[in-house]
Amino acid sequence: MDWNDPDELRRLADLMEEDAAQTITLQGPDGPVTGTVEDLVGRLGLPELGGSYFTFSTENNYMIWTFLKKCWEKGWLYKGADVMPWCPRCATGISQHEIVTDGYAELTHRSVTLKFPLRNRPGESLLVWTTTPWTLTSNVAAAVGPDLDYVRVRQGEDILYLSKGTLSMLRGDYEVLGELKGTDMVGWTYDGPFDDLPAAQEPGGHTYLRDLVAGVEASAVTAHTVIPWDEVGEAEGTGIVHIAPGCGAEDFRLGKEHHFPLLAPIDDEGYFVDGFGWLTGMHVSQVASPIFDDLQKKGLLYHVEEYTHRYPTCWRCKTELVFRLVDEWFISMGPLYDKPRSEVTPEEKAASLRYQIMDVTEQINWIPSFGLERELDWLRNMHDWMISKKRYWGLALPIWECDSAGCRHFEVIGGGEELKERAVAGWETFEGHTPHRPYIDAVKITCPKCGGTMTRVKDVGNPWLDAGIVPFSTLQYRTNPDYWRQWYPADLVTESFPGQFRNWFYSLLVMATVIDGTPPFKNNFSYATLLAEDGRAMHKSWGNAIEFNEAADKMGVDVMRWMYCNHKPENNLLFGYNRADEVRRQFLLPLWNAYNFFVTYARLDGWEPASQDAPASANLLDGWIVARLQQVIARVNRALEAYDSMAATMTVETFLNDLTNWYIRRSRRRFWKSEQDADKNDAYATLYHVLVTLSKLLAPLTPFVTEVMYQNLVRGVDAGAPESVHHCAYPQADPARVDEEVLEQMALARQVCSLGLSARSDAGIKVRQPLSRVLVHWPADRPPLQEAYRDIVRDELNVKAFEPVDEASRLVEYRLLPNSKILGPRFGKEFPAVRQALSAADPAELLPRLQAGEAVTLTVNNRPVELAADEILVQTRPAEGLAIAADRSLTVAIDTTLTEALRAEG
Repeated sequence: MDWNDPDELRRLADLMEEDAAQTITLQGPDGPVTGTVEDLVGRLGLPELGGSYFTFSTENNYMIWTFLKKCWEKGWLYKGADVMPWCPRCATGISQHEIVTDGYAELTHRSVTLKFPLRNRPGESLLVWTTTPWTLTSNVAAAVGPDLDYVRVRQGEDILYLSKGTLSMLRGDYEVLGELKGTDMVGWTYDGPFDDLPAAQEPGGHTYLRDLVAGVEASAVTAHTVIPWDEVGEAEGTGIVHIAPGCGAEDFRLGKEHHFPLLAPIDDEGYFVDGFGWLTGMHVSQVASPIFDDLQKKGLLYHVEEYTHRYPTCWRCKTELVFRLVDEWFISMGPLYDKPRSEVTPEEKAASLRYQIMDVTEQINWIPSFGLERELDWLRNMHDWMISKKRYWGLALPIWECDSAGCRHFEVIGGGEELKERAVAGWETFEGHTPHRPYIDAVKITCPKCGGTMTRVKDVGNPWLDAGIVPFSTLQYRTNPDYWRQWYPADLVTESFPGQFRNWFYSLLVMATVIDGTPPFKNNFSYATLLAEDGRAMHKSWGNAIEFNEAADKMGVDVMRWMYCNHKPENNLLFGYNRADEVRRQFLLPLWNAYNFFVTYARLDGWEPASQDAPASANLLDGWIVARLQQVIARVNRALEAYDSMAATMTVETFLNDLTNWYIRRSRRRFWKSEQDADKNDAYATLYHVLVTLSKLLAPLTPFVTEVMYQNLVRGVDAGAPESVHHCAYPQADPARVDEEVLEQMALARQVCSLGLSARSDAGIKVRQPLSRVLVHWPADRPPLQEAYRDIVRDELNVKAFEPVDEASRLVEYRLLPNSKILGPRFGKEFPAVRQALSAADPAELLPRLQAGEAVTLTVNNRPVELAADEILVQTRPAEGLAIAADRSLTVAIDTTLTEALRAEG
């Protein structure tokens, strides 16, 4: 069968009714074959640990039954009627969660402005506007804003009423005859545009849910009245809203408030039902033009125009939704009290599932932190949870209703054992099957209220029930509580946050709160949306879509994984080949280059490791890189334990830069030299230790390249080592190996080198040109650079001497200037004299006070003038013969004087 064909799905439902389900031949949906899930998951580098669960399993279904029974026992499960968003193609209701998450599209409809002739006011009409002309067939009332200003206008032979703020929508000339308030219009009666239809003339209205209109004697024709409604506005339309209680959620609530009749014009497929005359049998999507023609013939049509707005669509098939009166099953979220949560009493909280879920939600660690407030905001504003669907097959709701018309009592069954105990018929038909239609429908139970027979309702469960029950059904909550408690709650739940706060996270929270009253997970990690590099959603028609296997082939899976890990989760990820190239350049190539450097020279020298441990090397670079590695291990562990993969990857990228651009570059001559001495062995052993440790540290993030490294570096020389890098213990930092003095000295040496190279560049002198000296001033709170590290600086900067400088003023010349933006307006004509006084002052005398933020006093025109620190600008320039670079309080200068001897060396 074709799963995309609603007619064939209905045929499936008919076969179920005929108890012939076993004769159906099923064929999967059409589409490209991309391989099994296991293949895709394996290629992505995720472990397949077995134990996959299926939502249609008996245990999954019975666990949901247990949950629903608990809701029923607490009085939270009920059958209610409401006007719901409805997909006519799927023939099912769409819950609030699905609408808010994925349910809107920018659409253009034809809106209509028409006249409702007022009774007892010949020639006068209300002017009404709507974007859903099909709902006019079920009009019952018209609403006005009680406090809005309305006008009575003459246009041609018509006298029209509309709000003053919408006068601009009138077409052509008009004359304002008077003004009135909305309250003045309340109680007026009018003739509806479709009072000629039989449905409009039925007492109570026209709906299969007759219980809703019990005691309502009025028909739509007799009920047509102007009512007050505070929600009426003037942003669009005419300030007069047409009310059809069977076609809109707010309309339905107003209808109940005013005891109006109900007209429900369409069936589950969107076709007009009997009672609507010439419209009967027409689809809701095809009636706009015929309705406009009918209004024109009746003299009621005022204007038709195109109107673009955001309109709800089905999240599955993208069909435009309609609002339809239906009966569904709901779980009550309870009241939202008009007071702070801290003031909600225990009794009030016990009556409101909403507040209980909030308490559970606050016990979870949400990453990013705004996730908590986003979930709480949803809980504050959400409606009751619609848990039923008018579908053909799926979760069989365990709700049995009494067949007796005068009873209609319902009960919820909590599992197969209970159902067997209460079954009075049909158990033999059901036994041996999973709890699904058609077999489950055969089971009958006795109504405890009236003694009649109870039959299971035909509705199926909302799919989010299947998703939310997983922490209980997969961990044997019903059958092995000790095993369940051992694994519950989950350490981590992760999904995209645009929709899951209202769907999966919500369903998990609801079901855990009801069943156990505890959080279903400890940590929630959510992330934004994957988009193409151009910032748009991926679509084949736009040419920006990248299929997984294509990306895996062209980018490499490790690059893809690093791209995700090295991303701030609250921002959208722009996925594409340019970003992949950047990741490859910043991470994968430096890692592979370091590995390739080691392997190449180790093979040339025939070097083999004696151990994976770092050697007791006397070389400063070896001690430093081992200390840095331990620092990185500690930081990566902290980051991953906090689920901060971005911090972990940034730490690694910085370390790889240290490894390749400092350690290996500064150590190359140790690997290249011909002597097989202890220093060369220490270099090999140190780099080997670093690379092996990195392969283990990075294994969870980039499982493939690290496995290649490990197999060659470790398994290639030690067959007794663990079979895979993923079988090794994860690296833990050893504080004893973190030599803080080495780290601080090397950091200072590298900073001096960086500033010295910057000064060389500014002076236009290449590094290969030797210079006489480098002069360095560092702050008093940092220890001086030791001689061994000064040697590194001299070699790196290609200078003869390293000279510490006590005062930075020896390296620069200072000039004091007035801050003209402040001092110009302050001194006016005396400003030149202020500039002259600053020029004559001794910078060395004033600078310490200015750097301390203190004011200074100068003599201007023979009188003392006090200037604040921010009123004086300090301009610096290198002293003669020097090029300078500074970073905060560290200043480095190179002597640019080139003697003949230096030139000869260069």
